[in-house]
Amino acid sequence: MSLMIMKRSIPEVFRGTISESILGAKLYLKDIEDRFVKSEKGEIGTLLTRLVSMKYKENRNIREYIMEMSNVVSKLRALKMEISDDFLVHLALISLPSHFGQFKIRYNCPKDKWTINDLISHCVEEKHRVLLICYI
Repeated sequence: MSLMIMKRSIPEVFRGTISESILGAKLYLKDIEDRFVKSEKGEIGTLLTRLVSMKYKENRNIREYIMEMSNVVSKLRALKMEISDDFLVHLALISLPSHFGQFKIRYNCPKDKWTINDLISHCVEEKHRVLLICYI
């Protein structure tokens, strides 16, 4: 693709921001890329803020909620931010409402650690247990 065709195919609003002195197609594309590169630090900060501010709300599916947290961690790992599964389990437990208090105690008592899948399974069971108690 020639440079002239490339320039015409770019929306006009962006054309003015790209230097006209660039003569090669590769340099032209590199200049465009440089202008639209994301800041990894900014993205990491946004994702971390989102992760630590997440709180479970009763009207949500608890499995989907924890999977959403796990998805944010996956995005952080893709940006080379090391977050362990243990940390994610603890963060998810902290984000649960107060009526999960006994459940949190049961997690802390045994010596074994839960994976995120274990946490999801136990949380679903606990939510069903709490719902049954409420209806009795």
